[in-house]
Amino acid sequence: MWGDLLLRFFAVIFCSFLLSACGTLSQTSAPVGDRVYLMHDTFHENVDDIVRHYMQEKQVSGISIAIIHRGGPAQFYSFGVTDDLHRYPITPDTLFALGSLSKGVTAEVIIQLVNQGQLHWNDTLKALLPDSVKLSADAQRITLLQLVTHTSGLPRQDMDLPMLRQFMRYLGNGENFYGSLDSDALLEYLADFSAPAVQVPHYSNLGYALLGYILQHRFHQDIQTLASNLIFTPLQMCQSSFKPEQLAAYPWRALGHAGDQPKFIARGTLTPDWHFKGNMVAAASLYSNARDLITYLQAHLAATDNPALNQAFEAVNRPWYQYGTQAQNIAWVTDELDGQKITYQVGYIGGYSSFIGYDKRNGNAIVVLQNAFNWSNYLGIALLVDLAAKARVNQR
Repeated sequence: MWGDLLLRFFAVIFCSFLLSACGTLSQTSAPVGDRVYLMHDTFHENVDDIVRHYMQEKQVSGISIAIIHRGGPAQFYSFGVTDDLHRYPITPDTLFALGSLSKGVTAEVIIQLVNQGQLHWNDTLKALLPDSVKLSADAQRITLLQLVTHTSGLPRQDMDLPMLRQFMRYLGNGENFYGSLDSDALLEYLADFSAPAVQVPHYSNLGYALLGYILQHRFHQDIQTLASNLIFTPLQMCQSSFKPEQLAAYPWRALGHAGDQPKFIARGTLTPDWHFKGNMVAAASLYSNARDLITYLQAHLAATDNPALNQAFEAVNRPWYQYGTQAQNIAWVTDELDGQKITYQVGYIGGYSSFIGYDKRNGNAIVVLQNAFNWSNYLGIALLVDLAAKARVNQR
């Protein structure tokens, strides 16, 4: 009995450190030493120099970048290949797995459903989930708004022995370890949930998996159908899908590689694709490319001819929780860096890292997609800051 209790205690501590720390391990500011690569006269030279340095240092085989500068037309930068075996060149149309960038699209679908009156921000889990789901008193009080802003108090994922075993296997084989969140087993966590004394933003895959469950069971439509109707089709994002195997370019996608994670796989080694079929689809299953994503960001910078989309995209600029210079919005985060307010998301999934962000005041936006799992996801913010700096110099 004591051995089992000790193992469980170790599992909670181990998972809390290695998994819940994921948010803090994400490095979005460039190392001081790397700023030398941003000292060229033109932005184009800076992109080329810092990206090639990054790819060599991190052993990344492919990176796709798209930018908008001062509201102008999209510009694209492509580096490397999809993988060392096929060696398809990276292009603006190359598909990448986006991981948690899925959450931003899911949240903006929910914003539109709230604006339509089909959902309400103060709806609680007690009202949103079937009566058969056992909920603790604290779980009953969690609201829809808390789920989309990561302020529900729910952890990153369930932390128990099965999760520990799956995560340990992942470190050596790169396999998906979120199976329990993808299934309705995630509901079992809510029976004993106890909210923290102080509810600050705490990134939660579990919370967004619950949103996937709610959308499916409340509206009897999967997130792909909802997102297609409300976002992808209006913006003509024809190469974005939560069901990536259905995309024409899927066979030529960038393949995922080990980087900073998984720890026990050599950097640059191919890793398995992660596939979801249930609740985690809404949280992590999206694939897209630089061309579609810069179109998506353009719609966040400037109004479209679709009022419902404009309302949803404007809503993600609102800060719901401020801590220091950083604000937690709906799915997105806004940070003040070098006098700029940058609103962004990062995504990590087996073998991939992604960044999308925009600086609305200066009319700048950037997409950075890489086919390696690296916490050092700083290229996006570094280049957004450089875009604004170059503009200031040119105005003098």
